[in-house]
Amino acid sequence: MPAISIKGQTMPESPIRKLVPFAEKAKSLGKHVYHLNIGQPDILTPKGAMDAVRNSDIKVLEYSHSAGFESYRKGLAEYYSKTGIEITTDDLIITTGGSEAILFALNTITDPDDEIIIPEPFYANYNGFGISSGVHVVPVTSRIEEGFALPRIEEFEALITSRTRAIMICNPGNPTGNLYTREELEKLADLVIRHDLYLIADEVYREFAYDDAEHHSIMNLEGLDDHAIMIDSVSKRYSMCGARIGCMASRNKDVIATAMKFAQARLSPPTLAQIASEAALKTGPEYFREVKEEYVIRRNTLVDGLNSIDGVYCPKPKGAFYAMASLPVDSAERFAQWLLSAWQLDNETVMLAPAEGFYATPGMGANQVRLAYVLNNQALERSVEILRKALQNYPGTLL
Repeated sequence: MPAISIKGQTMPESPIRKLVPFAEKAKSLGKHVYHLNIGQPDILTPKGAMDAVRNSDIKVLEYSHSAGFESYRKGLAEYYSKTGIEITTDDLIITTGGSEAILFALNTITDPDDEIIIPEPFYANYNGFGISSGVHVVPVTSRIEEGFALPRIEEFEALITSRTRAIMICNPGNPTGNLYTREELEKLADLVIRHDLYLIADEVYREFAYDDAEHHSIMNLEGLDDHAIMIDSVSKRYSMCGARIGCMASRNKDVIATAMKFAQARLSPPTLAQIASEAALKTGPEYFREVKEEYVIRRNTLVDGLNSIDGVYCPKPKGAFYAMASLPVDSAERFAQWLLSAWQLDNETVMLAPAEGFYATPGMGANQVRLAYVLNNQALERSVEILRKALQNYPGTLL
């Protein structure tokens, strides 16, 4: 039999989706499953975005420019200007989701066996992007007891080698919900300038910062123009996960010119989804005010509820719509499987994402889970009660 590639063999399963067969089995038995495992918001997509596709009079679904529609890039640059980020259409490449933007960035700045340093826990697919790009992900650990604050700069610096090409962050963070301060970002900026590295920031949750906290973009850090690569997406901002439209932005002309070669190789981002995304730019500020208010309510319901359960600890996130919690269990993965296969409360159960897959360091996160507070408040209240009862009955509890 022909061999499978080493890349394929080492490609990790998604910790977010790997338990799907257990959930499907539970549903086939008539159980209702509350999905806290995946960041699929139930917030309605802006009507204008949907109407733009419905009302389109396109007769031929043509390719777009490899960098994306110029009109969309212009609108996107205007959107960023309103948030204090001054970039031009020439600094932007529209991509098929934020995922493709990350792949373009990695393929632009790294060669096989190069390294990128990423604070862990991190979005699990970063591991997959690294493997598919031939890049080694080097983790620097943030800790739940510190609210997943940025690790000390000395810890980053100790990991820099001759193969290091970049530091990559997610801000606000998936899976932690942490929001980095301007001071933390400035320390990272000083470090990458000193070592002549790139700083890649996944900023797809920029609109979701809570409790009067402010999101700071790396595009606004002094002296970082040649070093900064921003990743963005419409998926979470407008609850348009299925559109698969993202972007890569940098003021470094060589970076953009090189990334354009990869953009040309995949031809173009999807036309109808760009039409929807361009229309979404007209969404008024009241949309985000209402969405943020709703997420704060949901966050407080979930996090306060979790912390009321004996043995559970969950720091309160400052952004995005995820929370990480440590549970008093022998294994979060076994517990998550047990919830789906052997537990029910009035024929209902909960699906979680075991956190071990969000770490690169073996053994880290074994008793932690990521939860997405993307369900309505009543569903979150019910989910907390199911988890409370489940932990009281789980045979592998450490209480």
